[in-house]
Amino acid sequence: GLRVTMLEQDGEALARGRRAVEDNLEGGVKRGKMSSRVRDEILADRFVTSLDYSALGDADLVIEAVFEDMQVKKAVFSSLDQVCKSGAILASNTSYLDINEIAALTSRPQDVIGLHFFSPAHVMRLLEVVVPEKAAADAVATGFALAKTLRKVAVRSGVCDGFIGNRILSHYRKAADYMMLDGASPWQIDRALEDFGFAMGPYAVGDLAGLDIGWATRRRLEPARDPRERYVAIADKICEQGWFGRKSGRGYYRYEKGQLRAPNPAVEAIIAAERQAAGIIPRDFSDDEIVARYMTAMANEGARVVEDGIALRPIDVDAVFLFGYGFPRHLGGPLNYADQTGLEQMLADTARFAEEDGFYWRQPELMKKLVAKGETFADLNV
Repeated sequence: GLRVTMLEQDGEALARGRRAVEDNLEGGVKRGKMSSRVRDEILADRFVTSLDYSALGDADLVIEAVFEDMQVKKAVFSSLDQVCKSGAILASNTSYLDINEIAALTSRPQDVIGLHFFSPAHVMRLLEVVVPEKAAADAVATGFALAKTLRKVAVRSGVCDGFIGNRILSHYRKAADYMMLDGASPWQIDRALEDFGFAMGPYAVGDLAGLDIGWATRRRLEPARDPRERYVAIADKICEQGWFGRKSGRGYYRYEKGQLRAPNPAVEAIIAAERQAAGIIPRDFSDDEIVARYMTAMANEGARVVEDGIALRPIDVDAVFLFGYGFPRHLGGPLNYADQTGLEQMLADTARFAEEDGFYWRQPELMKKLVAKGETFADLNV
């Protein structure tokens, strides 16, 4: 029911974007979600396209969704700040970047928020509403109101690299990469986690989202990487081949027309070379061990996100993973799963894993405090 103007940088991109919207609406008609009359009304009146920033002059809310590069986003927000009316809310769909930094270059930091949609945005129900330091209450409330209008589940997040979901993802993905380097194959890890209940394993998800996104993030963070961190370069080597996942036809898997994903044999050679360079003799991992390490890493970083105040409550972490990351619904989210498993068990597993990597496997202070008081994450959901 909203009137939407889509702005693009050139005619080709504009035409491609309009076709994508038309295809989605046509899909809605075929599935019985809307009538052809409503589709035609939307395309004739409520959805317009432009190459000129001035077309956004009367918009109440603008959502930037350009490439994940701070300088590119700053250029867009500088232009928006000049053309948008007073009181208009300027939102970024960034997955990782510092929205405080983006807001600071505008004359209206109180009107800048993050609205992090999850891909594909017209399907996924999660919307992270990211609240920078100077955001006004009415701007934040509007973000939640928009989510309700779009029938999405909104979760408030503070500002940090990756917000709630991608910060935790970046952490537990390292646990998967360590297992891959130490002997498990990416397809064994995916299979074990899909059998456990995830909609997709981490390497299939990476291929779907685009491996170049994570690659850009790792390069951005490289100068600040702690020298104590064990770094796995396998994904970088895959990207260097120009293999970015489904969109390029090859990533961890091959995607040939009319066929389901199949392991990319060239990845095995990359993994073998990285193991040899690191002097690693590969060992076997059971599916149970894969799940235990993956879930412990996820719960540990989820606890730290709550402890840091990025998520207000454990249930917010759980909601993010249930509605945005394909977490098994019957397990209720990573911190609910930690409660079910037992926080003492999680701490014991972390201590055991720390014997091989004490920098990565650190016990969360919040989890230790809860165990000392005989409490659980659920006790914090008030």
